[in-house]
Amino acid sequence: MSVIVKRVAVVALMLAAVWFFESYESASEQGTRAANSPPQQVGAKQRNYDQARKVFWRNLYPRDGVTLYCQAPFETDERAGFNVEHVFPMSWATSGLKCGKRKQCRASSAWFNQIESDLHNLYPARSDVNQARSSYRFGEVKGEVRRYGETCDFEVDERARVAEPTPAVRGEVARAMFYMAFEYRDQGLMLFDKQAKLLQQWHRADPPSAAERRRNDIIEKLQGNRNPFIDRPEYLDELYRQGYFSQ
Repeated sequence: MSVIVKRVAVVALMLAAVWFFESYESASEQGTRAANSPPQQVGAKQRNYDQARKVFWRNLYPRDGVTLYCQAPFETDERAGFNVEHVFPMSWATSGLKCGKRKQCRASSAWFNQIESDLHNLYPARSDVNQARSSYRFGEVKGEVRRYGETCDFEVDERARVAEPTPAVRGEVARAMFYMAFEYRDQGLMLFDKQAKLLQQWHRADPPSAAERRRNDIIEKLQGNRNPFIDRPEYLDELYRQGYFSQ
């Protein structure tokens, strides 16, 4: 009997050890997943880019609007030739996250899905202008060649990989770029010094308009957060003094 009791005790100890280590690994894996997952934005109606586009057209631009780069008017129900532009390029985001190509990032990174669907970075654009902008940095392009029509003040230099929006929206572009670099800094999104300094100049020269502030209000209701550089333009200079955007 004593031998049987000993064997039963050994088996019980082995089972207990297996349960302990499996439980420990499970908790560890859960902790890792939590560390790699973004906090859900309060009230956000979108969890990925497909959902974000629906919210974008249904709630942010339900009737009409104007595009960012060309200031071209459109009606939401008849928006052929218009689409959604990521001002902060998603190829920069995939590079910062080191998650692979865009399709791979969508499948593997919860952070990428939040970044890609962030409404503060999404603007209406003419499809041809969106395609031309590509993932080029913003800058100044020599000359005033109106490739996209006389009313569209938007230039692209493919060789230098630079895009120049009209002065009327440069501040809005800058604040979207700074928002992304600020909101997702820990995920590797960044602005190089030359780009950041130019955008800072644009931010100062073109302060937030009433329309931009209204858009910020709407996005807060849809997504649960605001772009602080629209609410407090001077906040950008405060962060600069702290070395926040220094690379």
